Amino acid sequence: MKKPIPVDEQYFFDGGLIIGSTDLDGIITYVNRKFCEITGYTKDELLGQGHNIIRHPDMPKTIFKELWIAIRSNKEWMGIIKNIRKDGFYYWSYSHITPIIIDKKVIGYTAAVRPATPDEIAESIPVYENLLNQE
Repeated sequence: MKKPIPVDEQYFFDGGLIIGSTDLDGIITYVNRKFCEITGYTKDELLGQGHNIIRHPDMPKTIFKELWIAIRSNKEWMGIIKNIRKDGFYYWSYSHITPIIIDKKVIGYTAAVRPATPDEIAESIPVYENLLNQE
């Protein structure tokens, strides 16, 4: 019997920094060990997948629209994101995403991710709930 996915249970991580990179279309090209540890996926399961493999269904589409507008304009984007692990547990992170520029050409994007603080999470939840209600 398959165990139900616990989408309402939080996974807490502390210490370390998740690093991941994608190509211009959001396909994962690099992950560090911490990325695998926190998401519950292996490197082989992640590479070549869309980064949305870890997108939690509670995240408003508007947030990702703003994120893509920023990074495709060669700007940085920072914000709080609720992600989902392979086992269905969720985790909150503070993500800093920047374009990867080589020879004045953007070739992809890199994210440096740390755990979100309780205050950052508390501030984000009502905003995200409001945005979801508007979608």
